[in-house]
Amino acid sequence: MDMSFYTAAVGAQQQQRRLDVHGNNIANVNTDGFLAKRPSFKALMNDFMTGAEGAQLPRGTGSYMIGADTSFRQSATPETGRALDYAIEGDGFFALWDPTTGEYTYSRDGSFTMSSFQREVPPLEGGGDDVGGPEMETIWYLSDGLGRFVLSDEGRLIEVTDPEADLPVGIYDFINTNGMLSSGDNTVSPVDKNGQVMRGTGKLLKGCLQVSNTDLANEFVKVIESQRSFSYALRMMQTSDEITTTVNNLR
Repeated sequence: MDMSFYTAAVGAQQQQRRLDVHGNNIANVNTDGFLAKRPSFKALMNDFMTGAEGAQLPRGTGSYMIGADTSFRQSATPETGRALDYAIEGDGFFALWDPTTGEYTYSRDGSFTMSSFQREVPPLEGGGDDVGGPEMETIWYLSDGLGRFVLSDEGRLIEVTDPEADLPVGIYDFINTNGMLSSGDNTVSPVDKNGQVMRGTGKLLKGCLQVSNTDLANEFVKVIESQRSFSYALRMMQTSDEITTTVNNLR
């Protein structure tokens, strides 16, 4: 089989992956705090071939998508009038802690709510024997509504007694944000190259939400490019197959 067939097959497959990235960006155009992805490609090299005067020339087999980098471009932060909505103007993330797994994730989505938590009330000194079991009280913490609690600027849970009050919501950041992993539910997780978490320099905005930074016009252009590239790769596969069939019939 001619190498052009495999090159075209790889190209068609990678263009499909590119379409998946842009399709996901378009699907989240109305998701608060969503950070769009940008696919990155790299050339595939098979080996070297001998060219004119014995020069060694690289011979590749197309390209492949090495990943989808997150775009941290600042988007608009319109007012919502809701007391528990927060946005970040500038760099930084909200930190979220999952009590079931102990995992810390980070997000630009500040559409928070309150989640209840049952806490045992310490017995009073000299109160006698507790025959009815420990007394429990309900307290409310700031959360993302999905079971994760928001951390304050001191790295603690934020108890909410008055939703209208200014809460000490923390802003956290990393020296290098490139390559952060998507953790689902509009959150990201750091990797080794991102470095240690530190205090963010962004400004906290109350009663606002950051809209998705998806550029819809740009995404549609990229979708058209991917579709055209995909169709060209399929045509190349068909042509390569026809050439191989013709050569085999000459034998």
